[in-house]
Amino acid sequence: MSEHIAVIEQAGVLEIHIDRPDKKNALTTAMYRAMTAALADASARADIGAVLFAGRGDAFCAGNDLKDFLAGPEGGAAAFAFIRAIVAFDKPLVAAVQGLAVGVGTTMLFHCDLIYAAPDARFVMPFVNLGIVPEAGSSLLAPALMGHAKAAAMLMLGEPMDAQGADRAGLVTAIVPADQLLDHARARAAALMAKPPQALAVTRRLMKGDPAMLTARIEEEARLFRESLTSPEAQEAFTAFFEKRAPVFRRG
Repeated sequence: MSEHIAVIEQAGVLEIHIDRPDKKNALTTAMYRAMTAALADASARADIGAVLFAGRGDAFCAGNDLKDFLAGPEGGAAAFAFIRAIVAFDKPLVAAVQGLAVGVGTTMLFHCDLIYAAPDARFVMPFVNLGIVPEAGSSLLAPALMGHAKAAAMLMLGEPMDAQGADRAGLVTAIVPADQLLDHARARAAALMAKPPQALAVTRRLMKGDPAMLTARIEEEARLFRESLTSPEAQEAFTAFFEKRAPVFRRG
């Protein structure tokens, strides 16, 4: 278990806290593995009825720690293992989001059932800006949820969406004052825990529909994502990021 992932159990709810506030909760290979393990544990246990994701500090999750992610194939493998785990998870997922939710910090939310956002939440999917492609099924789920035009602004332009925009787009369940956010999310998770489990599970499965198309899209995205990582565009984008300059992309 990673030192930057804190797992807490409260009355049948397993809480997964991303705990690397000095790095805006950017995810490392070890952190991905810890979250995947926590989901596997929650799925296997009859006494756990829901999972709550939260981030400590002033951000929910700033996405991948790029230095760690680019250090070797383990980072990508761990990230996609987590994505597959959260997609396949068979119990309700709740999220409490404050501050930045970048990359997977936003795309993981497409697989959560109840998402509560603080007024300062900002959702960003800057994949194209980094010369790579979307992941976690977001190229399918974002347009389905918010319409092509709003999804294009996020996925093609990399524009951020604030909490109010996310509320209007249906990305979040509600906006909650920051000082009440975690308590509110905990109360909603506890409310789910009190529901009849079989009826709740079937309802959730029916709402999500046939998983075949989503699974196929996730695997297609994963293949294209891995290919794009070695492209000249991605190399230029990552180099520019670390050099703190604007990237220069060439055509033709």
